[in-house]
Amino acid sequence: MILDSIDKQIVVLLQKDCKQTNKELSNKLNLSVTAIYERIKKLEKEGIINKYVALIQKEKVDKNFVAFCHIKLIQHSQDYVVKFEREVTNLNEVLECYHISGDYDYLLKVIVKDMPSFREFMVNKLTNINHIGSTHSMFVISEVKHTTAIVV
Repeated sequence: MILDSIDKQIVVLLQKDCKQTNKELSNKLNLSVTAIYERIKKLEKEGIINKYVALIQKEKVDKNFVAFCHIKLIQHSQDYVVKFEREVTNLNEVLECYHISGDYDYLLKVIVKDMPSFREFMVNKLTNINHIGSTHSMFVISEVKHTTAIVV
């Protein structure tokens, strides 16, 4: 699907605030409420918009410690990869997991309360996953930029 300028504006506006009503969007874009509704439904049907979420301030829920963990598997067999990916998706502390190229196989973004919580996560959860050969962790000192918006 090729997005026209109106579709792109809708996507930008919804990424800023997805709780805007179709009426509010129609006023901003000078289109009818029906036209906005139909365009949003089309964007959803095509999978361009695939869900709406609430973004949480991690400080407000006592999850202020962010770490990035490089993971190297002991072997790159399909069986090891599939098992690792299945197990890591069940870890609530892992917000993001990427299969990457380079010296490591995976990059995880982990969020917990504090350093003792991170240690507990590493010792009791992450390193209990079979087939992990090594890990390398880095801790966030300060967040310079964080966005969920994709420019279209």
